[in-house]
Amino acid sequence: MQGRNRQTQEIVALKEIHLDPEEGTPSTAIREISLMKDLKKYMDTTGEKGALHPEIVRSFMYQLLKGIAYCHDNRVLHRDLKPQNLLINKRGELKIGDFGLARAFGVPVNTFSNEVVTLWYRPPDVLLGSRTYSTSIDIWSAGCIFAEMISGVPLFRGRDNNDQLNAIIKVVGTPDDRTFRKIMQDSPEVQFRQLPKYPKQNFQTLLPRASPLAINLLEGLLHFEPTRRLSAKEALQHPYFREQQYTQMTNEQMMIQQQQQQQHQQQAAAHAVQQQRLQAAQAAAHQQNYGYNTNITQQQMAHMQQVQQGQAPQDMRMSEAQALAMAQAQAAQAAQGQQQGRYYPGPNEGGY
Repeated sequence: MQGRNRQTQEIVALKEIHLDPEEGTPSTAIREISLMKDLKKYMDTTGEKGALHPEIVRSFMYQLLKGIAYCHDNRVLHRDLKPQNLLINKRGELKIGDFGLARAFGVPVNTFSNEVVTLWYRPPDVLLGSRTYSTSIDIWSAGCIFAEMISGVPLFRGRDNNDQLNAIIKVVGTPDDRTFRKIMQDSPEVQFRQLPKYPKQNFQTLLPRASPLAINLLEGLLHFEPTRRLSAKEALQHPYFREQQYTQMTNEQMMIQQQQQQQHQQQAAAHAVQQQRLQAAQAAAHQQNYGYNTNITQQQMAHMQQVQQGQAPQDMRMSEAQALAMAQAQAAQAAQGQQQGRYYPGPNEGGY
């Protein structure tokens, strides 16, 4: 089917999907969606070792926060935000996908499962066992995605819940007792546990490509205590999105610019490889022309001169190659001697 975007008047394709009450979304529909380019694939194919251009990071982050704010305004938690669930089209527009774990929330506070969110994007309060989380769960995931777009690699890469929690506190620091008491007060199901003591690291050191305002926004999204994290609406008002150096390019223009930069880097790398090959070929040709440098030792050359001057047994004959090499060597020596005002004799000449 076809549809028309009411805002842009663009004609788009629509696909009707019939949901089975027991099976949910058909596997064929999931397979079709998975073939689209998600943010992870975009970073791998377009980014510089996965890292995106700062203006593209800003654009994607703004669109992500707008989508999250829309979900939260409509009282929906996504609960599984990660690069693989963010779809990118050819115009650089970002759309949030895969609402399979999404849930509605309201007042009184709902009790949810803590087995949600892909491990690397799961907030620490959920790792500690919280089941009464709210919008802060999506904000933490957005912060992790933000850092990954800047650096090209996930910020926290744990193997299991405990390892993930340790990876987090190694960066944001071990929470103090006041923070733990606040988390346990808001989520009674969380049990106090002793964690290793780590100081907070400087995000600017971890992400040197990021601007100071980007670091400030990131810190607002990645507070250990959920209630201290920015809301999506607050994050959208952050000065990071109004930096003076922010250029008002369209998303498509930014993507074209990054693609051109990537092509330039590839061409420069190919040129460097070509130059290396040319230099290697020249070196090989030079070595072949002056093979005596490696094929005839000084002792062998002295012996051959003795043979020619009758000072060595005549039965030790030079091969044709050796004779040619020696002649080349003596010619080079003679040329060098003439440059220095000296004369070197040939094999049958006397000299001074």
